[in-house]
Amino acid sequence: MINDQMRQFMMEKVRDNFLRYVQVYTTSDPDEEEKTPSTERQWDLARMLEKELRELGLEHVRLSEHCYVYATLPANDAGKGAEPFCLLAHVDSSPDQPGDNVKPRRIENYDGSVITFPDDPDLKLTEEDSPELKEFIGDTIITASGKTLLSADDKAGVAEVMAAMATFRKFPELPHGEIRVCFTPDEEIGRGTVKIDEDWLPKFCYTFDGGYPGELEDENFDAWGVDLKVKGIGVHPGYAKDKMINAAATLSRFIAALPEWETPEHTEKREGFIHVVNVKGDFENASSSFIVRDFEEENNQKRLEFIKELAKLFEKRHPGLEIEVEVKHQYQNMAAIVRKTPEIVELADRAIREVGITPVRKSIRGGTDGARLTQLGHPTPNVFAGGLLFHSRKEWIAESSLRKATEVILHLARLWAEK
Repeated sequence: MINDQMRQFMMEKVRDNFLRYVQVYTTSDPDEEEKTPSTERQWDLARMLEKELRELGLEHVRLSEHCYVYATLPANDAGKGAEPFCLLAHVDSSPDQPGDNVKPRRIENYDGSVITFPDDPDLKLTEEDSPELKEFIGDTIITASGKTLLSADDKAGVAEVMAAMATFRKFPELPHGEIRVCFTPDEEIGRGTVKIDEDWLPKFCYTFDGGYPGELEDENFDAWGVDLKVKGIGVHPGYAKDKMINAAATLSRFIAALPEWETPEHTEKREGFIHVVNVKGDFENASSSFIVRDFEEENNQKRLEFIKELAKLFEKRHPGLEIEVEVKHQYQNMAAIVRKTPEIVELADRAIREVGITPVRKSIRGGTDGARLTQLGHPTPNVFAGGLLFHSRKEWIAESSLRKATEVILHLARLWAEK
């Protein structure tokens, strides 16, 4: 069905898309909680995508007041009557690393050696950092220049969805039903669906926001946020004996009392954790934010109860100390809902096999827009986009991964049309 001419077109289109998109500064802002998008710069890529979708001739193209891009590829004759589905990717990039002035570079015919970075001679990418490198010898590797992330998370997904739409338009004989496209802002700060047009979404969706080629994920963390505010008693340090309660020092001891082996740096696979995100304050007032993660909500509830009881213990130990604990459920594990309609994952599994890749079924040690969409009643598994070492200045992607993810979309469309 997919011939060499189509693959060549896909490769050129997705590579061109990706190299252009990563240069658009779209970092989101976790401290901006009131507006969507959290940063004005995300509009730049959203407007670019809106324009390109119109030029491709997709229908019902619109850019919402909150920076969501929507479009519809109507069914062709081979897919008439097929159930529609939606492809999603997010335009923002992580605030964990600088995202301005990204300079992508292509390392052709990669020979397996250590990769260095022109803008930071001390930075090196090795197989120790990413053992997957050895699987891509002879391929073209794309990295940033060393000062920024690459933002393959998730501009790889955006580039792949756009390249797939261009391929469907270039080769109208490719079978497909109605496909809806949605690009979201603020996914990296956990707010990618807060203003989404839920009524426009079809029943089933896919996010293209995964990593290693072949990844197919239908389970993610159950996620909680904890904000801790500590109010001490400030007294002149020269006369503070038995009077002062140092908020910053007390908060430090509180954090030290958390289980050391239940932190991100000591956990893997299905193990949960408590992660200290930030610490702020002085001797009178201090605060900290944690995230609490596990695949089982019951385990998270035990961690949350531990934090609350620890706060009571510290208040009892230091009369006059006040510790406020605010807990918020951020998103839930999608597994229970997605697995009620197993065909949506089975079709993605078959599409991945069609491109010659063995699917890697795994659980996401994190969350995607799909977790929240699933909660809203739109089962949304996550498919690989191909990037590795996300949120890092060593982030990289192979060009073959970009093409294969794009080709997965083509096979997925055919399978839905046949269904």
